[in-house]
This record gives sequence, structure tokens and C-alpha cells, in this order.
Amino acid sequence: MMISIPLIQAIRAQYRLPWTGVHGAIHWARVMETGWRLAKLTGARPHVVELFAVFHDARRLNEHSDHDHGRRGAELAVQLRGSSFELSDGDFALLHEACSLHTDGLTDGDTTVQTCWDADRLDLGRVGITPEPRYLCTAAAKNQEMIRWADARACDDFVPVFARETWVSI
Repeated sequence: MMISIPLIQAIRAQYRLPWTGVHGAIHWARVMETGWRLAKLTGARPHVVELFAVFHDARRLNEHSDHDHGRRGAELAVQLRGSSFELSDGDFALLHEACSLHTDGLTDGDTTVQTCWDADRLDLGRVGITPEPRYLCTAAAKNQEMIRWADARACDDFVPVFARETWVSI
């Protein structure tokens, strides 16, 4: 896992919303686990997907409508790169794109970017929205078994073990 405790602490230090709220650390952890599962099927770069999970909503200003939060999350990644995590220029470009554009409703792009977007969209059950295949990017995410698995976790507010043991208490 690329995500270190110091990175999570750096993100938490500036996070403005409830840490375990709708767009907080538990959501990020589910996005990360879904992203791992998808990456095995899509060939996406798992370390980029992990970083997307913790940055994509890290700069939200509210739990409702905040169109520019993805771009702000990408800029937080710019600020923390080199001090809290390392990433090649090519992989960082993918991370920046995935974060910046994740709410724009796009479905075309690099496989890693698509996998990031799908991992997030498959967690919409947490806000009462069942993921629809037409809004997903990859065949792996559009698979009905994948949708059911991810949606059940989101609807049940499932907390991944690694998040329960470390992130929640940070």
C-alpha cells in the first residue's frame, strides 16, 4: 500500500468535513478496496488508484454540491508530493487528471483514470444512489456482480479493516 500514516495525517490536518462522514476516510477506504479489485481486472496502476482514493474528496468544502473539490484535491496532491508520497511524473499526471475530473461525468480516458472514477462511482450507495452501468467506464465495473458487491458495502456503511484499525482514529 502506498498510503502511509503520515500521508493520512497530512490530509486529515486540512480536511474540513467530518472525518468519518459521507465523503471522508471510510468512503476513501471503500474506494481504495474497490479500486484494488478493479485494478486486478483492468490492468490499472494500483498505486495511482490508492492515491486517488485519499485525494479525490480531500478538499471538499461541504457534503453536497462542490464542483471544484476534485481540482482542489489534485492541488493538495501537488502540495504533498515529495514530502508525503513519491510518484513518477507520468503516474502523477494520471492521478491529477483522475482527481480533477472525477465529477465531470466522463467515461473515456486512460484505463487507470477510468478505474479511479469507477471505484468512486461504485460507492454511490452511501448517498442512496445505485450505480448505473452507463455511468461506469470499464467492463469490470459494469459487471453486475461487481456492482452488487460494491453497492452492498456502500449501503451498509462497511468499514474496511485497515481503515477501522488506523485511519478512523487518526
